[in-house]
Amino acid sequence: MTQSFNPVQEWEQRRDQATRYYQQGKLQESLALATKNLELARAISDRAKEGYTLNDLGLAHLGCWQPQRALECFEQALLVAQDISNARAEATALSNLGSTYSRLGKFSQALKYLDQALKIFRRLQDTQGEVSTLNDVALIYTKLGEPKRALLLQHQILSMRRLLGDFSGEGTTLNGLGFAYSILGQHGQALEFLQEALSIQRAVKNFVGEATTMNNIASVYSDLGQPKQALLLYYQVLLSRRALQDRSGEATTLNNIGYTYSILGNNWQAMKFYKQAIAIYQEFGDRLGEISSLLNMGNLYASTKRKKKALSCYQNAHELSQQIEYQPLSEKVQQHLDSL
Repeated sequence: MTQSFNPVQEWEQRRDQATRYYQQGKLQESLALATKNLELARAISDRAKEGYTLNDLGLAHLGCWQPQRALECFEQALLVAQDISNARAEATALSNLGSTYSRLGKFSQALKYLDQALKIFRRLQDTQGEVSTLNDVALIYTKLGEPKRALLLQHQILSMRRLLGDFSGEGTTLNGLGFAYSILGQHGQALEFLQEALSIQRAVKNFVGEATTMNNIASVYSDLGQPKQALLLYYQVLLSRRALQDRSGEATTLNNIGYTYSILGNNWQAMKFYKQAIAIYQEFGDRLGEISSLLNMGNLYASTKRKKKALSCYQNAHELSQQIEYQPLSEKVQQHLDSL
């Protein structure tokens, strides 16, 4: 007796597997399954499943640092959700659009989409969706150099996630809290939250989250004047991120390794890692990351009296900062230019 073909069951099983791959950092595998699921959803004319799959595809593209392709998927998902009057799916697509614009450094656009998503999630009393969106808003505040504002939100999110019993999400928020405290220079509190986050991420096998948290712990060690300990951790993180094919994370860690070598006075090694980081940032169009590495390179050149090279780095950073909607960043770059 042959088993009858059940496309809905096939779609659901494939989506579950794609989600597992995504959580394990196997982004190409997740992308391949989501692509097949989109074809299936369209073949059976299931608009709701088409919308869900477009969101899944967008997340996989975002994980692979393909933000333009992610935007296309999320915009299509938004149209589908609006066509079939699926408010929850509409809010999810809006939230994902906001998250993608945040990655691109377009913060005012990001906050606009996230605010729209929050209104819908709150109307639906969808706490999980609200929490996820608030987390993206908190990340923007951290990126914009407003850690106190981010901290207020992160503490609110932590309480909500604990009420929901969202153990995995709790790990993400604890990492966010630790990162914000490290920016404020409160290193003891930062390490406390980051170690707690690490325990949860290991328990739930969130490998991408674990690498992010270890990277943040290494940064705290660097700030505490323990660059050698930071370097050991960064190299572990670099191996993990390469194994996970997390190119965006890899660039961040390469930049951090470069900075740590500059603290240790090994300028040649520092420059080598900055250049590797910039190559990846340029490949993916990550302007924020590229600006960070260019400023670090410029500082290194300036400290070794190579003013022309320092000026070139600062000018390149200045040009990029004009493409990002954030005045304090432009001012920071201008201060570097003025210091020469």
